[in-house]
Amino acid sequence: MAEQGFATHETMEVHELLVFKNVCMTKSVTMQSLVSDNELNGLLDTCAQTDKRHIEDLQGLLSQVQENTAAQ
Repeated sequence: MAEQGFATHETMEVHELLVFKNVCMTKSVTMQSLVSDNELNGLLDTCAQTDKRHIEDLQGLLSQVQENTAAQ
């Protein structure tokens, strides 16, 4: 089965999620330098690493959309 591209509104939703995840990761990384509790620092680090993976996944989706759009 051929893979279909995203509709415009779907692409915008993915982009919106990407922006949100960037804000989440930035906040986690920034807060790490302000936190003295080791457990909270570890939690923030875990959040930042998870957000980084999510960002990479979302960027991959957007690059697939761009490739499909360019191929058409």
